[in-house]
Parts: sequence; C-alpha cells; structure tokens
Amino acid sequence: MDFYLNPIPTVDIIIEMDTDKIILIKRKNEPKGWAIPGGFVDYGESLEEAAVREAKEETSLDVAVVEQLHTYSDPDRDPRQHTISTVYVASVLGGIPEAADDASEIGLFNEDNIPEKLMFDHEMILRDYFRYKKCISKDTDKMVS
Repeated sequence: MDFYLNPIPTVDIIIEMDTDKIILIKRKNEPKGWAIPGGFVDYGESLEEAAVREAKEETSLDVAVVEQLHTYSDPDRDPRQHTISTVYVASVLGGIPEAADDASEIGLFNEDNIPEKLMFDHEMILRDYFRYKKCISKDTDKMVS
C-alpha cells in the first residue's frame, strides 16, 4: 500500500452576529490564542457539514452557511501540519454564544476591536472578509440609489 503525505482539509466559520459583529474563540489547546471557529473535516463529511458541526461544537450556536468566502492553502498556515482551509460565512439560527469543546472563551468583535494577535492566518482571512463586506455594501448602495 502506498503512503501519501497530503494536506489536511479544514474549515473556518465566520459567524455573523447582529449587523457588524463576528464571533471569535480563544483556543483551549495548543497553539493557544484567539481564532475563527473551525477545525478538521471528518471522513464522510462535506465541508458545509463540517462548518456547521464545528460552529456548534465551539460556540454552542446553530448556524446556517450563507456563502463560501475563500480557500486558504499556504503550507505554513498551521504550524502543526499542512492544512487547507475553506472559509465560510454563517448566520446564527439559534442558541446562546458559549465557549465549548476546545474553546476556552468566546467573544463578539467588529473590525475595530479584533484581538491584536490571531492564530494561524486568521488575521489575513478577517482582512479579506471585511474588505469583501465593504465591497458588497458599496454594490448594494449603488443598486439602491
């Protein structure tokens, strides 16, 4: 049997709360720090199913995937191993935000108060997300005018 070293698929979920806030978690396990909720895709699970499951496990919230933002694949994005993360934007269906599973804390943030140091490549992901949201807002304003 051949053995291949392949990247590991993961998902990250930008959970939108209210109009301008998102949820971040503080990781309980190494590497520790503030991060976008997410994790590894289980065998037999779609990326979207993994996103919904990880959101529930880490934030106690039921979410609906709204759209896919981007896929991030830098081999050095995670110091533990080569991962490829597909990032989703999700809305809350129900529940109360509560740290669970491998999250020790949970917080609501907007673009102006994101923690200074984020895990992995999450600073870049959130920069992309906020830039994308601004572009959508400008396009919506043009359509309404």
